[in-house]
This record gives sequence, C-alpha cells and structure tokens, in this order.
Amino acid sequence: MNIIERSRRFVQNLRALAQRSVWDWRHCPKCGSSWTIKNGGYWRRPWTLSGRQSVRIQRHWCYVCSRSYPEEQAWLVRGSWYARTVHRQAVDWWMHGRSTLRRIAEMLRSTMGHQERWLMWHPWEEGAARPEACHFGASTLQRWLDGAGRRVREQVCGQWAGVASSGQMGTDGLWARFRAGGKGVVLSLVDSVTQVIWAVVVAAEEESTRGWEQLFQQAKVAGLAWETLNGLTSDGAQGLLAYLRLALSWVHQQRCVWHFWRGLAPELARAVAQGVKGLAKDAAQSAAQTLRQELTALLHAVIDAPTFEQAERALQALAKHSLGHDLAQKVNAQLDRLLFYRLDCHRGLGRTGPEWLWRDFRARPSRGRNHGTAVREERAASLWMVYHNFTPAQRRLERKRHYKHPGQSPLEVAGSVLEGVSYLDALQI
Repeated sequence: MNIIERSRRFVQNLRALAQRSVWDWRHCPKCGSSWTIKNGGYWRRPWTLSGRQSVRIQRHWCYVCSRSYPEEQAWLVRGSWYARTVHRQAVDWWMHGRSTLRRIAEMLRSTMGHQERWLMWHPWEEGAARPEACHFGASTLQRWLDGAGRRVREQVCGQWAGVASSGQMGTDGLWARFRAGGKGVVLSLVDSVTQVIWAVVVAAEEESTRGWEQLFQQAKVAGLAWETLNGLTSDGAQGLLAYLRLALSWVHQQRCVWHFWRGLAPELARAVAQGVKGLAKDAAQSAAQTLRQELTALLHAVIDAPTFEQAERALQALAKHSLGHDLAQKVNAQLDRLLFYRLDCHRGLGRTGPEWLWRDFRARPSRGRNHGTAVREERAASLWMVYHNFTPAQRRLERKRHYKHPGQSPLEVAGSVLEGVSYLDALQI
C-alpha cells in the first residue's frame, strides 16, 4: 500500500467514524457483537479553534469479548488536549504558511483562548470576560511535527509504489549545521519531468559514496524501479560519480551547467588577468572587460550549443583564442556530460540541478537548518517531501516565475489520482 492509498483510507475512516449512529455504536468494534450495554463514560475538554469545549464520551461493554470501548469522535485526537482541526491547521501553517513555531503557537493561542493578539483584533471587546487561558506552546507543535516525520520514515517501504517515473532525475544537497558543531547534508532525488521527490536522506558528506548509496537505496525501497533510470543531473560531487560508476553504470550523468560555470570562474579570471598583465590601470580595466566578454561568448557557444557538432566547432574556436587554451581543455573534459540533455533519449532531463528545491525547503520548515540533529533534520525533510509531492502548483502567473503544470501537484503530473486527499491526510494528522 503506497502513501496515496494510505491517505485515502485515512480519510475514509474519519468520514465513516463521523457518520456512525447511536445504533452503530451498539455494535462492538472488536468482535462485531450487538450484545452490549452502556458502561458509564468520561468527560474530555479539548481545545478547538472556537475555544475549549466539554464533551462526554460514552463507554460500552461487550458481553461476548468482555471488553469495554468508547464512542470515538472524528474531530478528536486520542490522548491530545487539542482537536484535530488544531493539529491540522498548526502543521499546515508551518508547512504552507512559512511561519515559525513560536509565531504559529502565538496565533493559535490567541484564536483559541481569546487572548494576546486577539485583543488587538477586537479592541471593542476590551472589557469582556475572558474564557480560560490557552497555553499552547511551540514545543507541542514541534512534537506533533516530529511524530509525523517519524511516521513518514517508518512507512518508507512502498511509499511511492505505482507512481510513474520518467527516468530523468536530478539530485542536489543542502548543508545544515547541528548542535555541538556537527553538520550534515540533506540529499534529495527528484524527477526532472514530474517534479516528484523520490527520497531524501541526511548524510555526513557528499564526497563519499555512502550517503548517495543511502539515497538511491531509499528511493528503490520507496518504489522507484532502477531499470527506468536513464539520466541524472547533478554537480561534480565525487562521491556521486563513484557510486554511479559502481552501481548505476548505465545512467548518463548530466553536469549541472550552473555549477560548471561557477567552477570555470577562477580559470576565466586567471585568463583575463594574464591578458591584461603589464597594462596601466585604466587600460587594464577596459581590456579586462573586453577579454571577459570575448571568452564568455566563446564559452556560451560551447555550453549552450544545440548539437554536439556545433559544440565541437565552438570548442575549436575557443581553443584557437590566445587565452582560451586552458579553458577549452577544462570544457572538453566535461563536454559530453554538458550536452546529454540534448539527446532524444534524455528528453526532459534538466541541464541544471534542482537548486529550486532548497529555496522552498528553507522557506518552509524552519529554514531547513534549525533542527539540531541529523535525525530530526531527516524527519523534517521527509515532511517537506510529502508536502511537495501532494501540493499543487499555483494557477496564477507571476512576474518572474511560471509554473509548467498550474493547478497540478507533482503526483498528479506523474499520473496518480489523488481524489481530494491532501498531504495532511498522507501524514495521518
């Protein structure tokens, strides 16, 4: 059972629980017998978005199995002082509202207890009698989030089973600092066509194969068929390259153009400095600008070439430049990997790594870096993965950002039918 089926079953159970009648509760949920009697009850006083409520829970006794059971409510969470709507809104506020734990707790306290900021919203009720004060804290929300992340990690097996994969992938890492001076890197594997994130792990470093092995193994356990992998866009991490040669030798690694340009910057600066050596300051500045523009144009002609043949001709032109020999050698070493995305068999493969993932990650779960330990960082990243895969893109157009599939989530782009379930249902909140 994948995560979509589990979330659909979770919603169905909640709806069935909400629709149970008095007669339905006469039937024992453990053995199904109707030979039951009422067996007292108890009171619960949960906090809801409209304040604190008192609810009496009726208990029943079954003569057949000799067990007692309560009448459950869909809007109540067992063992919690807060209603399910509070749980769901708090988590959604953290993931989708991009706010901090303390601010979310303050806003919810104000709403539930008519206190703190609520007094700013209703200044005309300054003298009104206040209900019981609410003490909802950020640590409670953090505990809910950590529990949801733990459930995601426990249900990795078959998590994305049945979700279609294009075979064109992208991967990247984000460094994070932990307590006591520790640090780690969050690694992700995302489909370049559908934008579905298949796996996230926290590794100690990028330069060893162990972290990358954990990432791909987790994706395989989650339901990704390795034989469908065809292309992978990434930076030049040596650990990843070594693992691809060892376990995924048939996968073509597309070099991230953005990282490659950043790696060329020192070599380009040295070439320009060599060209203006011995010139006066004013003349050197003008000559340096001209040389940089010439070399950059020649590099663009190679890296952005529409075909391999045009790239070869542009590379020869770069090598013939008086200052382009070393640059040409560096580009020639990665030429095939820079242009794999142009091949028909790699249609949809990105030419840059999925850097955009970390922008969304940092904006939502406490900037993606404030979780203290590698285990909690991995749970937060898992929450973000589920949120990303289930959440549809905006329909409206922005000035600088356009969505390839407006109104559709990555899972829907991959062909999965969500039928109204959300990431909160997938997290079983």
